[in-house]
Amino acid sequence: MLQAIDLTKRYEDGLLALDNLSLEVKEGEIFCLLGANGAGKTTAINLFLNFIDPTAGTALINGIDVTKDPLEAKKYASYVSENVMLYGNFTARQNLDFFAKLGGKRELTKEDYHMHMRKVGLQEEAFEMRLKNFSKGMRQKLGITIAIIKDAPNILLDEPTAGLDPTAAAEFIKILKGLRDNGKSILMCTHDIFRTKTIADRVGIMKEGRLVMIRTREEFLEEDLEKIYLDYMQEAV
Repeated sequence: MLQAIDLTKRYEDGLLALDNLSLEVKEGEIFCLLGANGAGKTTAINLFLNFIDPTAGTALINGIDVTKDPLEAKKYASYVSENVMLYGNFTARQNLDFFAKLGGKRELTKEDYHMHMRKVGLQEEAFEMRLKNFSKGMRQKLGITIAIIKDAPNILLDEPTAGLDPTAAAEFIKILKGLRDNGKSILMCTHDIFRTKTIADRVGIMKEGRLVMIRTREEFLEEDLEKIYLDYMQEAV
């Protein structure tokens, strides 16, 4: 489970990037944070991952305060960014091996890695290909493979479908649904309303650092999520 309690971040220049964010992502749930660039979505992810320190409030991963015990908290979370940063001169399998061992998974074989890459739809000829020759969609698939191998109960995603072609994006969404069905808590930050309507169990709208709305799937399908989003974007905070 992921939980933010009055989570706030004000930078040294005075910018209030996140203002008292409170939310909870439960087991077996995909929670999408919608918002324009600069709305505070990435700041929230960075606070959960302890990449930056909060000005106030608390971020919890499986009940562990990420500021007080960051290494323990990170054992229970996987992260896939918009631009998956892997080793370009390593092959796909070598990247998996490196990150799996970094996460304490030392018993996996070459065939285990190949099996996981097949599961996410990565083509066989890419298994032993160097990452510098990968497309963005292929990198995203490898990034989610790393997250699957770690088998953490919580997955954080920052604009994971940005720049993907429709086929790659659809495959990625299918993978996320499978992870959700296996009990993972998934927090996905995005400005992609179409993908959000396809996958989200609950949606929160971020604007100027604040969470201005939360809707369940039943609510946002009934009310028209796109209209709700546009209405909030036009209102003053």
